[in-house]
Amino acid sequence: MSVLLPNMADFDTIYELEDEEDEHVVSEEHLPRYCPEPVVMRGAGHITFGLSNRFDTEFPSVLTGKVAPEEFKTSIGRVNACLKKNLPVNVKWLLCGCLCCCCTVGCSLWPVICLNKRTRRSIQKLLEWENNRLYHKLGLHWKLSKRKCESSNMMEYVILIEFLPKYPIFRPD
Repeated sequence: MSVLLPNMADFDTIYELEDEEDEHVVSEEHLPRYCPEPVVMRGAGHITFGLSNRFDTEFPSVLTGKVAPEEFKTSIGRVNACLKKNLPVNVKWLLCGCLCCCCTVGCSLWPVICLNKRTRRSIQKLLEWENNRLYHKLGLHWKLSKRKCESSNMMEYVILIEFLPKYPIFRPD
């Protein structure tokens, strides 16, 4: 039994591969990605410091085939429940702050501003929980965003439903 061994002199030799000119590598930034326009869910109730007291549970037709209408209504219902729990307290403090505004030189409005900020943070945390639980798996991302009102120059907070870009899976890592 004889085993043919390769030439040991060429064992440690490193050969340089020649690159072909027609081979073209494309970076991921240049790959086309289809991403539709985000869905804007405007508030359907009264606005206090830019934050509406409820959002409409009507299912947008753009989301058909992406998410079940029941899941959408459940998510909007959770946001509305958070608003329903927090905003009445804000309105009471707002009325109290407006009554005492002259005596306190506007400082009585600070609790309302802080409570409104806390409400926004709780909604953002809720939307992030919803994203991690369901919507990122479906290719969607919900977030609370500040937009200009259509009717006036005021700013309002809306729920923005963005479509996550789809990466081509046919390309190896």
